[in-house]
Amino acid sequence: MDEFELCKKRLIDLSRQADRKDIVTFSAFLNLYEQNIYHSIYKSFYSDSKLFGGYDNAERQMVAFIPDALCYEWNYPIVCIEAKPLYPKYAERLTHRDILGALMHLGIDRSKIGDIICQDGVYHIFCEESIHTFIMNQLTQIRHTMVQLSLLDDMKMLEVTPKFEEKTDMIASNRIDAIIAKVYHLSRSEAVTYLSAEKVFINGKCITNCNQSCENGAIVSVRGKGRFIFETDQSLSKKGKLRVRFLMYQ
Repeated sequence: MDEFELCKKRLIDLSRQADRKDIVTFSAFLNLYEQNIYHSIYKSFYSDSKLFGGYDNAERQMVAFIPDALCYEWNYPIVCIEAKPLYPKYAERLTHRDILGALMHLGIDRSKIGDIICQDGVYHIFCEESIHTFIMNQLTQIRHTMVQLSLLDDMKMLEVTPKFEEKTDMIASNRIDAIIAKVYHLSRSEAVTYLSAEKVFINGKCITNCNQSCENGAIVSVRGKGRFIFETDQSLSKKGKLRVRFLMYQ
């Protein structure tokens, strides 16, 4: 059974359990590809459902399957762990990859980890509630930096402000294959390979057609590469090329 069918079966089973047992059931954290599957099979579910990742516009999100006539309050089983350097003076500047690598080294399943936010030397890890104690007991060092962890009492108080690296360029057209080729320094054939492998998403929707256009303000994600906001005012250079700006998520 391929990845699509496995994810489809798992989500439908969870919706069936919610309907049969009259309880809210939750998926693991879904990546963009899995969220695209979720949207594509929405009409097959036995119950209502909602996506949430711990904060607004989270990339990795969890599905809650909610039965009809539910008579109790519920919350997503998501917590946020705040990590700070134990000795800030000697701390390295850690990246998303550093933190994820340290978590994977502990043997944690990737699906139990949501977004990881790096802001001004403070790091926030969204994860399933069931594993937060293990992480807080085991994660003491990331690369060469000793860290201290605490549980964020109110995730609503966390202001997630994305940081971007801005790049300006010119492209022949706003076709998605041309865009990702330019952003990630790929050949057009390599860009098409990412598209055919279902690794490219525009605003969370999986794109396989290399002729798909990209509109101003769209969020483009490429699995294994990162994500960026595509911007253009449709102005052209003297040679007829489209002036564009890429805001690369840091």
